[in-house]
Amino acid sequence: MSERTTYEPGVPCWVDTFSSDPEAAGAFYAGLFGWELEGPAPMPGGSGGYYVARLRGRDAAGIGSGPADGARPPSSWVTSVAVASADDAAARAREAGGQVVGEPFDVPPAGRLAVLVDPAGAMICAWEAGSRQGAQVVNEPGAWAMSLLTTPDLEGAEAFYGALFGWTVEAFGEGPDAPRLFRLPGYAGGEPAQPVSREVVATMARAPEGAPLRWNADFWVEDADAATEAVTRLGGRVLGAPEDSPVGRTTQVEDPLGVSFSVSHVVVPG
Repeated sequence: MSERTTYEPGVPCWVDTFSSDPEAAGAFYAGLFGWELEGPAPMPGGSGGYYVARLRGRDAAGIGSGPADGARPPSSWVTSVAVASADDAAARAREAGGQVVGEPFDVPPAGRLAVLVDPAGAMICAWEAGSRQGAQVVNEPGAWAMSLLTTPDLEGAEAFYGALFGWTVEAFGEGPDAPRLFRLPGYAGGEPAQPVSREVVATMARAPEGAPLRWNADFWVEDADAATEAVTRLGGRVLGAPEDSPVGRTTQVEDPLGVSFSVSHVVVPG
């Protein structure tokens, strides 16, 4: 189990999803991960409600209403990264060739948020913590474990996220299309240790032709095959058969509202 109380700048700290029917989405994830939902609290600007999903009584993720203007909500979970200043992060994103699609705004008393898009089009958020630091439970069954960027431009992403969050990149495997590990130099990873490396904060892979460019959220489960069956039973959709990797077994799925994510059974070295 892994409980967190703080996140240093440059460390992914929170994931949430936005839906046209957050109550239905909440019921799906409660059935899949055993979450209990707290809320809804008002969304900024009065655009609906926001639920905090809790696991073992601790904050695990968020589920909110989609945009009030009827715009299509993100089709995947959104990752937020801790920063010292959301305003400074927005400025760095622009300087590095990205876009600021949501100017920094206050979410009192929780913190301050900026919504950013990298040069290839993947969305990520910068979170300046107030009373809410981020997820209080990670890296255990039912909790968020890692975020993966799929992009056509690995080198461009390396430069952008290096400028934005101070991340460095290391290949994980052989060949130009091998997955890559985002690291935060000097980051110890919290306790207990991260499953792959204590400095790994996120991962990156080249997007196949036609694949969406996005940050995907991966959640740990006890059994990837059983979780895949549960997704279908609860009204979601399985996007591919479970796949094995050196660190575990993973399946890409969608919830009933079309939001994609992955579930993994991760083998932690003893």
